[in-house]
Amino acid sequence: MFEEVPYALSNNDSMFVMDKLIEIGFKVNLIVTDPPYKITARGNGGNSGGMFQKKEVNNGKVFETNDLEIEDWLPKFWDLLEDDSHCYIMTNNKNISHYLDVVNNMYFHDDKKQKFHFIKCLIWVKDNKIMGQTYMSQFEYIIMLRKGKHKRINNCGVSDVLMIPNKKLKNENGKTIHDTEKPVELYKVLIENSSNVGDIVLDPFFGICPCGVACMELDRKFIGMELDKDYFDFGKERTMKSYEYNNAREESIND
Repeated sequence: MFEEVPYALSNNDSMFVMDKLIEIGFKVNLIVTDPPYKITARGNGGNSGGMFQKKEVNNGKVFETNDLEIEDWLPKFWDLLEDDSHCYIMTNNKNISHYLDVVNNMYFHDDKKQKFHFIKCLIWVKDNKIMGQTYMSQFEYIIMLRKGKHKRINNCGVSDVLMIPNKKLKNENGKTIHDTEKPVELYKVLIENSSNVGDIVLDPFFGICPCGVACMELDRKFIGMELDKDYFDFGKERTMKSYEYNNAREESIND
């Protein structure tokens, strides 16, 4: 899969692609993802994750896969993830309770020993605030899970409160390319702490692929899916350029 470049990207339904990977026994060393979930901003339906619809609906979902839920993709994460590995799932206050309830009560393959272990919730503090009907929102949750035995992170000196600016890429007209893009630096913290050089990282809802860029910068292999064609094309080019830049820099250092 990674004969020519250290990334494999698919502009296809992630559920379908993950099933195909499971069928061939493919495994990854880490999952980091920002799945589609409900978000309410300023009292209206908002959006998150990849796979956007082109029109907004009133129930807080704006995705082509409106019915995609954690119950659908979490079992696939289990089958794809190597034992004794971590999984990070980004979400917000609207979904955190349901996500944790599913994580704590879902068993796989009818075996009560096969379940994710909840480690903790990291807090990502953004430099921007979103107005709502109560207190302004300035942070998001990152659920940290473990499959298998206890595994230390590579740098235990990192705080579970991550204060990383929320800088979004803009097009030539100054418009944000992806409304809920997460910063590359945020992914780098998670990837660097829960994987090693050469490991395979999965993001099945990659948006414009900050996870792929982070993997290229950290010398990890990356596999990802994104259903929206515009986001996929942008993310693919972004990942390719990051790989070419970091590969050229490494060759220059070694000369």
